[in-house]
Amino acid sequence: MVINGELLAARKKVASKRPKFVRQESWRYDRLAENWRKPKGKDNKMRKQKGGYPALVKVGYRGPKAARGLHPSGYTDNIVYNVADLSGLDAKKDAVRLAHTVGTRKRKEIIEQAAKAGFKILNAGKLAPKKEEGEAVETGEEKQ
Repeated sequence: MVINGELLAARKKVASKRPKFVRQESWRYDRLAENWRKPKGKDNKMRKQKGGYPALVKVGYRGPKAARGLHPSGYTDNIVYNVADLSGLDAKKDAVRLAHTVGTRKRKEIIEQAAKAGFKILNAGKLAPKKEEGEAVETGEEKQ
């Protein structure tokens, strides 16, 4: 079951109507990537929003306020630097993302405490707590 499913659905609905924003003339030159850059030229047709040119990024294309900052799983994404940061979070709504500056020793401690409290850990990696024999595997594969 996904939490905040209705918020994610609303975000997806808005995103489906949003145009694909591309860099000006990225379709013309191979050396230009498609990632967005604001057109700034004096006589630039795209900046002037002439017909037939791709849309510009504007605030009106933004997603629903309630759905901003949500992880695709539906949890709110929270960066954690130490074990004390877990105290202000709710395991039912919040997911834990370990800061990249946290070392291995402290990372193990945080993962252990977060697993005890029932938090979803987004970037545990190889240090993720091992699944028990009786538990179902998340990917849906059955054990043989």
